[in-house]
Amino acid sequence: MTGDALRPWTEQAALGMFPALIEAARRGSADIGRLLTAILDDGLNAPPMLLARFGPVAVWGQEFLFLLEADQSAAVAIDGGPPLPMARIEGTRFWYRLETLRLGTTHNLMPIVDGQSQGGFGGSMPRSVAGYNPESYPLPGAPHGTLSDKRTVTSRIYGGATADYWIYTNPGIDTARGAPVTVWLDGRSHVGSFGLLGVRLQTVTDNLVHRGLIPPMVHVLLQPGTGGSRVPSRLLAGQTPEHALRSVQFDTVSDEFGRHVLTEVLPDVEAVVKLRQDGYSRAIAGESSGGIAAFKTCWFAPDQFSRAISTIASYTALQWHPDQHLDGGYIFPFLVRREPRRNIRVWLSDGIEDIDVESSVDLMGVYEAGSWPLSNIQMAQSLKTRLYDFHFRYGTASHNSAQYALDLPETLRWLWRGYDPSTTFETYEQEASERAKPLYRVQIANRDAW
Repeated sequence: MTGDALRPWTEQAALGMFPALIEAARRGSADIGRLLTAILDDGLNAPPMLLARFGPVAVWGQEFLFLLEADQSAAVAIDGGPPLPMARIEGTRFWYRLETLRLGTTHNLMPIVDGQSQGGFGGSMPRSVAGYNPESYPLPGAPHGTLSDKRTVTSRIYGGATADYWIYTNPGIDTARGAPVTVWLDGRSHVGSFGLLGVRLQTVTDNLVHRGLIPPMVHVLLQPGTGGSRVPSRLLAGQTPEHALRSVQFDTVSDEFGRHVLTEVLPDVEAVVKLRQDGYSRAIAGESSGGIAAFKTCWFAPDQFSRAISTIASYTALQWHPDQHLDGGYIFPFLVRREPRRNIRVWLSDGIEDIDVESSVDLMGVYEAGSWPLSNIQMAQSLKTRLYDFHFRYGTASHNSAQYALDLPETLRWLWRGYDPSTTFETYEQEASERAKPLYRVQIANRDAW
């Protein structure tokens, strides 16, 4: 297993270079391009400047550095404010702006390139960025974990599809009894520059382990499968075969994906590192279609996976096929209400700017699939009424990782609270503080009251 310490690029080291980048942007220094390349060129992902499409490049404390690619001009509107002009990086097609913004919340931004809005899903949806909390930055004295080289597993369940994954191990894992494990779906988003600009999984988990707030664990950073015989023959507009199989794996309401993880992925991981075998010591996390996949893995096999992080999840109709007698993910709130309560713990989150019908542009059929915010509210209500051990965070972010990133330190502390390595089971009960709260607590913030 190749250690992260042996790589020329690490998440923590790259974060440590952010202050110099911020200072270069503040001075308008020509060094900004060189520093960006040094920070983002991880050797694993797309060329560094292509990451400009994400909007935010560096967040350090209250300093937010935005980067966009444009031929003529670029601007950014933040939290509904007016467009703010950006400055060009000398000798490139990239533009930047440095802003001081509030921490502990998400911010919505609208990139404007050559006079045209560049939001997501047809241009109307803002992009969101996290005002990270302190535990999302390297803590002094916190040892760093290790990242494996990319590994690949072949799936019989999905007709020969192959899935890439990486293994990140926190310092101090129990190699004798085996380590707890969290499976992180869309795992490439936690590797290299994408992790640096996203939820900062490696930094956050090492910090929490160092502070004794979560157990040292193994993190399986799992990509959806590609290829194989299960790719749909008919693709929706704008869909690639890889995206199509991801939705088949993640959004289909069945136990197939959970069996793929349990019988094909984890045994391959155990060829490298020893894992705990009890569901009490296993968690799974994902966003969007990965969010529903995380929940359904626990739902169909609560004795094998008992902890789920489900953010901006697709509890909608993406894989609704009446002709095949297959319900879409919209069925889960009703299954939660009607079926016996599973012994699972669930962190759920979404934002009011998540996907809904706002545009005539139909990207991969998502607008026809339903309302992401309303579906997640419905899911939270069902978990509440059936006394599940759950937590619902409903913010103002859009369909990306901003809320996920902002919450991650709190999410992991909550999800793994009370973990005892000497046992293999706990009966999860809804917290007394949650039971005391009213049933419906979502404020309608985007419509006038009559």
